[in-house]
Amino acid sequence: MKPHFSRVLIKLSGEAMAGSGRGQTGIDPDFVRSLSREIKDVHDLGVEIAVVIGGGNFIRGATQEWMDRASADYSGMLATIINSIALQDVLEKMGVYTRVLSAINMQQVAEPYIRRRAVRHMEKKRVVIFAAGTGNPYFSTDTAAALRAMEVRVDVILKGTKVDGVYSADPFKDKKAKKFPKLSYIEVLKKNLKVMDSTAISLCMENNMPIVVFDLFTKGNLKKVIMGAKIGTLVT
Repeated sequence: MKPHFSRVLIKLSGEAMAGSGRGQTGIDPDFVRSLSREIKDVHDLGVEIAVVIGGGNFIRGATQEWMDRASADYSGMLATIINSIALQDVLEKMGVYTRVLSAINMQQVAEPYIRRRAVRHMEKKRVVIFAAGTGNPYFSTDTAAALRAMEVRVDVILKGTKVDGVYSADPFKDKKAKKFPKLSYIEVLKKNLKVMDSTAISLCMENNMPIVVFDLFTKGNLKKVIMGAKIGTLVT
């Protein structure tokens, strides 16, 4: 069977890098190894892969009330660099050529983000990790993921989470929360569902970029989604 998608962008939160537990911080090596194996399995199918990781396992800019918002957001961007380098290191140990492209100039550790260079890396079957968000404060890594997805023309954004789709409420707190198998962009905005922030959703809506929200912590799910299995929630 051929993969359903040929070029994808995987978006995961910084919190995911801390492992499956809730409220954990730092980087969980076991999760990074597991994620890398999942990415390698998909890469071996010939799928071109980009990744955007948040920095919330170290610092979340919007919640740092004691800091100026711009300073807090720049700190969060630096946290995404740490996560990106960690993922790159494990992927390359597994034999997957990987490049980190940063929206903030950091020549010693990452290449500067240049759209055409990113596309060329993907064409050469290198996994590309987009770090430092958009390079601007007040924009989340969700928005960065949507923006990069348009720029490098992926088929779909795969939003990996700790739950198996989008629910009407937090399923960890509300047992009556209803899962949505499919949603429109407008429904996500009207219901204020926490798929991605409103800027990212609006950008995807304007450019007709589909989003699949799925459980990244279940082994094999990433490959199943890319092969076309109806897993998680489709936003289109």
